[in-house]
Amino acid sequence: MIEKKPSDAQRSMRRFLLFIFVLSIFCQGLSAGTFSGKCVGISDGDTISVMKYGRAIKIRLEGIDCPEQGQDFWTKARRFTSDMVFGKIVGVKEYNQDVYGRTVARVYEDGKDISLELVKAGLAWHIKKYSSDPILEGAEDQARKRKNQSLSEFR
Repeated sequence: MIEKKPSDAQRSMRRFLLFIFVLSIFCQGLSAGTFSGKCVGISDGDTISVMKYGRAIKIRLEGIDCPEQGQDFWTKARRFTSDMVFGKIVGVKEYNQDVYGRTVARVYEDGKDISLELVKAGLAWHIKKYSSDPILEGAEDQARKRKNQSLSEFR
């Protein structure tokens, strides 16, 4: 049997495909994981912008949902998040991307988990559909109990 050698075009295509494969793995490594950066923007209570490799990226805080613009406590949640992280260097632990192209991540400032702090303050809900974090779940339960105790004092 005669063995056919690949043509120059076939060898070039193989090299190109190998290059694309290696590049895609490298790029995934750059976009996932952990990094630190300066918080340069606050969209609302659960969406911020952080500098990464010289550009601001939108980050959706993982595991929680805050009131949207026009809903009660939107301003308070946004201000709370701003007071915690705006202008500060934060740690970011990336998980994935949401349907809007934002990086879904946990954000930490001075050792504090911003998602957890928002839930503890009663300014965010733990989103059980996307997060099974028992700490967030417990913090939400405690915040609800505090709210109910406060309401019962007014009756």
